[in-house]
Amino acid sequence: MSPDVPEIPQATAKPAPTYWLTRFVILRWLGFVYLVAFLVAVNQIVPLIGEHGLTPAPLFTERVAAHFGSKWSAFLQLPSVFWAGASDASMLAVSWLGVALSLAVLLGYANAIIMFVLWALYMSLVNIGQDWYGYGWEMQLLETGFLAIFLCPLFDGRPFPRRPPPAAVFWLFRWLIFRIMLGAGLIKLRGDSCWRDLTCLYYYYETQPIPNPFSRLCHFQPHWFQKFGVLWNFFVELVVPWFVFAPGGWRRAAGFFLFTFQLFLIFSGNLSFLNWLTIVPILACFDDVLLARLLPKSWGERARRAAAEAQPSRAQNRIAIGLAVLVGFLSILPVANLISSSQVMNTSFNRLQLVNTYGAFGSVGRERLDIVFEGTDDPVPSESTKWREYQTKGQPVSLTRRPPFVAPYQLRLDWQLWFAAMSAPEEYPWTLHFVWKLLHNDEPALSLLASNPFPQKPPRYIRAVLYHYEFAPPGNPEGAWWKRTPLRLWLPALSADDPRLHSFLAAYGWTDKS
Repeated sequence: MSPDVPEIPQATAKPAPTYWLTRFVILRWLGFVYLVAFLVAVNQIVPLIGEHGLTPAPLFTERVAAHFGSKWSAFLQLPSVFWAGASDASMLAVSWLGVALSLAVLLGYANAIIMFVLWALYMSLVNIGQDWYGYGWEMQLLETGFLAIFLCPLFDGRPFPRRPPPAAVFWLFRWLIFRIMLGAGLIKLRGDSCWRDLTCLYYYYETQPIPNPFSRLCHFQPHWFQKFGVLWNFFVELVVPWFVFAPGGWRRAAGFFLFTFQLFLIFSGNLSFLNWLTIVPILACFDDVLLARLLPKSWGERARRAAAEAQPSRAQNRIAIGLAVLVGFLSILPVANLISSSQVMNTSFNRLQLVNTYGAFGSVGRERLDIVFEGTDDPVPSESTKWREYQTKGQPVSLTRRPPFVAPYQLRLDWQLWFAAMSAPEEYPWTLHFVWKLLHNDEPALSLLASNPFPQKPPRYIRAVLYHYEFAPPGNPEGAWWKRTPLRLWLPALSADDPRLHSFLAAYGWTDKS
C-alpha cells in the first residue's frame, strides 16, 4: 500500500462476556438464602413436624411407607434422608448442618460437593415437611440449588477457583427466571378478573399473608397509582423476561427491571425468602464488566487474576452441556403448562423437582380474614367470659401492634393460619392439635407464637374466632394499625377433657402425648 494512503483499521471482534464475578455473587447470594431457610428449620421444625409436633413426621413417613409398600419405595417417590429415621435429633442435626454449610458458602467457600449436600439436605426437609413446606419457593430453591451445583468445581471451593464458570449454566439460570416471571404473569392474566381490570392492588397489600409497615403505605395510595402498579407488573412479568436471552445491554436492562421489581416486592410485604431467592437467577443477566463497576475493586482484581490463570476443563463443559440437555427434556411439561389455558402454578413434574412451573397470586382476596385463638380460665364459658388472645408473630391480632418486618425469614404457622382463615377447620385438622397444645401450655407450640397470655397455668378453654381485618388509616387518633369486625366462631370453645377433641386426636394418631 502506498505510504500516502492511510491504513484502514481492521474491525476487531468484541470479547465475549465473562462471568467470574457473576458466579461469585450468585453463590454468595444463594448461600444467604439457604442460611435463612435452614435457620427457619432450626427454629420451627420440631414444633411443626417433630416427634410431638403439630403434624409429626414419624407418623407421616410411616403412612407414606405403608401406602407405597416399603420405605425404599417411599424413598424413590419422596427422596429424603429421614426415611432412615425422623427423630427430633436427626431433623435438628440436618438443619444445623445446613446452617453450617450455607454459612460457609455465604462466606466464600463453595464447591460442587457442598452445593450438592445443601440441595439434598433441603430436599430431605421439603419432602417430609407436608403442608408447612408446600410453597412454590421450596421447589424453586431446589431447582436453583441444583443448577448451582454445576457452577462450581468438584473440589476447589475458593471464591475464584481456576475452573471458569460454565456458560451453559448461566443460560439455564436465565431460562429459570424466564419461566418464573412468565408463569407469574400468565397466571394473573388468566386468573382473577381484578388483574385484567387493573384493580387487584386495591386489595393485595392489605390481604397478602403477612403485611409489613410499608404495606399500609402502599395500600392507601391513590387508585391511579395502584392501576399503574398492575400495568408495571404485567410489563415486568410478561415483556421483560424475553430480553434475558438478548445480548449485552438488552440483557442487563432486563436484569435491572427484574431486580428492582423484586426489591419493591421485598419493600411492600413479607413474602418469605421468595423474592430474595428469585434474585439469584436474575444475577445471571449481569456479566463481569457491569459487576466490576458495582463491587469492591479487590473482587474485580481477583476475578481478573483468576481469568488470566484459568484452566478450562473439557469434562466440566461436557457435564454442563449434559445438564442443559436434561433441563431441556424436563422443560417439556412445564412449557406445555405455561401455554395451556388451564395453567396451574407452583407444580413439579419430576420427583427431584429439577424443572418446575411457577406462579404467584393468580387470585387476590377482596377482604382480609384472620383467625384469633383465645383462652379463658372460667370453669364454664358464658356470655360474660373475658377471653384472652394469643398474639401471633406475623398475623394481625392486636389492633395497635405494628406489622412486623420478618422476610426473608418465614413464619410457617402464620402462613398456614392465613390459608386456614379462608377455609373450614376440616381442611386444616392440625388446628385442633394446636388447640390441644395450647390447653397444655406446650412449650414448642408456644414458641411459634409471640406471647402466651397464660404463663402460670394453661387455660381451661380455647376457642378460635374469625375476624375481618382492615388497615386503619395512617394518622388515626387511636394510633391503630388495624380495625376489625368479628364474623363468627371458627372453632368452638374446647377443653382438655372434651371427648370430641380426644376422639379427633385419636383418629389422626395424635395421642395425648403428642
